[in-house]
Amino acid sequence: MSAIVWYLDRGAAIVTYPSLYLAVLTGVLYNTKSFGVLHRAAQRVHIELSVFAMLVTLLHAGLGVLDAWFVVSGQAPAPSYSMSYFLGGVAVGVGALVLLVVAVLGFTDARRFQRPWGPRVVHSFAYAGFAFGTLHAVAIGTDLVGLIRPVVGPSIAFLVYVLLLRILVLRGLPFGSAAN
Repeated sequence: MSAIVWYLDRGAAIVTYPSLYLAVLTGVLYNTKSFGVLHRAAQRVHIELSVFAMLVTLLHAGLGVLDAWFVVSGQAPAPSYSMSYFLGGVAVGVGALVLLVVAVLGFTDARRFQRPWGPRVVHSFAYAGFAFGTLHAVAIGTDLVGLIRPVVGPSIAFLVYVLLLRILVLRGLPFGSAAN
């Protein structure tokens, strides 16, 4: 049983991280018309992609808790690293889940909280959840070990670049203009 849970958890994780990445990327492009065709594409897919990403995140969380229980209770082999490192990685994953759930609740029902939250606050929680999810994936995501340098690092750098470019565009800083 523990082996099946482990495989299902790994499979869910492998789908979760790219889904969250694309949800964040399309979210950055969603409200910035200067991105042209990317902006229009993001508007078509961002919400559906975000819902899918959250659903597979919840699946991974449920399976991950069950998998962690099997490891801690001795029903599954311990990871190749220390148990405290494993539990720390699980805690970071739980932190990511909490931040993402708060973002979803803030998006679906902003009045749930003491003061209604605007999109900026809700998306800050989503970005923080993605950052924690990235730390979780890199720390204990054994399936990502060989992909950290060639894929995860550059993809995060690209995401930061697009986010900074969006900030510059929204602040109205002129660059690339032929008006000089």
